[in-house]
Amino acid sequence: MLSPAGDRERLDMALAYGADAVYLAGSAFGMRAFAGNFDRDGLRDAVSAAHARGVRVHVTCNTLARNHEVARLPEYLEYLDAIGADAVIAAGPEVLDLCKRHAPRVQVHMSTQTGITNYEMARVWHELGASRVILARELSLEEVAELKAKAPRGLEVECFVHGAMCVSWSGRCLLSNYMTGRDASRGACAQPCRYQYALMEEKRPGEYFPVFEENGETFILNSRDMCMIDHIPELMDAGVDSLKIEGRAKSAYYAAMTTAAYRRAVNAAAENRPLDPVWRAEVDKVSHRHYSTGFWFGQPGQYTDSARYVRDWQVLAIVQSCDGLGNAVLSLRNKFAAGDGLEVVGPGVPAFPFTAPVMRDMDGFELQEPRHPQMSFRMKLPRQVPPLSIVRACRPSS
Repeated sequence: MLSPAGDRERLDMALAYGADAVYLAGSAFGMRAFAGNFDRDGLRDAVSAAHARGVRVHVTCNTLARNHEVARLPEYLEYLDAIGADAVIAAGPEVLDLCKRHAPRVQVHMSTQTGITNYEMARVWHELGASRVILARELSLEEVAELKAKAPRGLEVECFVHGAMCVSWSGRCLLSNYMTGRDASRGACAQPCRYQYALMEEKRPGEYFPVFEENGETFILNSRDMCMIDHIPELMDAGVDSLKIEGRAKSAYYAAMTTAAYRRAVNAAAENRPLDPVWRAEVDKVSHRHYSTGFWFGQPGQYTDSARYVRDWQVLAIVQSCDGLGNAVLSLRNKFAAGDGLEVVGPGVPAFPFTAPVMRDMDGFELQEPRHPQMSFRMKLPRQVPPLSIVRACRPSS
């Protein structure tokens, strides 16, 4: 299971909540320009932290590089080789070739940006030196199973199982470039497919006419998020080697909860038992657009309802430490008060409810309501939970 790690906080959450591998980016060459990403020292520390837990690190080099950028790639790849990165995610043959020369100990995984849709394409990349192909999101389960069966022995197949979908084929969209000057293929997509459009006539500037489908929906290019947590056994039976969660630009809470949920789903499938509904519910408690199964079981169909995220749960605090009696030190994220109904969920700890007691600040003074973002405070929890456990509350957005 491969989890997103957009910055160090999200990396720590993915590691704590059960990732087998993480994917992240340096300050260049990655497809998420607005994620936090990692500088050189940060990359080295990230690899060390992940390897200490037995977790692999895949570094994205999947933008379409220009001349002045590709000249910097050899030195960058040499650095990734030196710090022990496990794999590079590449979008072009030049990155694959440069890796063989400058990062011989690093595997090369061909990005979904390469649009791999059949077993012959997979074979060619394998013969050129790739150890894994990350398939286009537009393939069906039947197509993935056939591709895996006919691919060269030893070639791994990775597929997206959760997260945002693109209105275009494997992210090859020019709307953002055309409308905002932000290049989707260089990690800066403005997501104009999510906009609510109207029609304006040339001689009536400022007068907008609605553009809508038959039931009044106006999000004519919108798509839903993918969620395949209910179908992990089928994906494993199809021979998928790596299940990938989209979301390097999403929150640390998202990284934690999606990782936790899919970790339990993979474990349950491997043991031939159903997924505990407590963990299944976690994918509904992160920020997401309405879910679908993408193209796995055929065309998902047009979705023209609102593009707004469903955000019913809010993170209130992160547990920094907790003793055997539940005496915890926490860091505040959003306001709450004594008497509020809360939940806590943690690494290996299913969510359970409790009522917030009176708290104390770090000097021991009574605290009805911690108020300052990131402040540390003390609170008695019903039982011991691990560090990086999350205190949250259901606060549906209007």
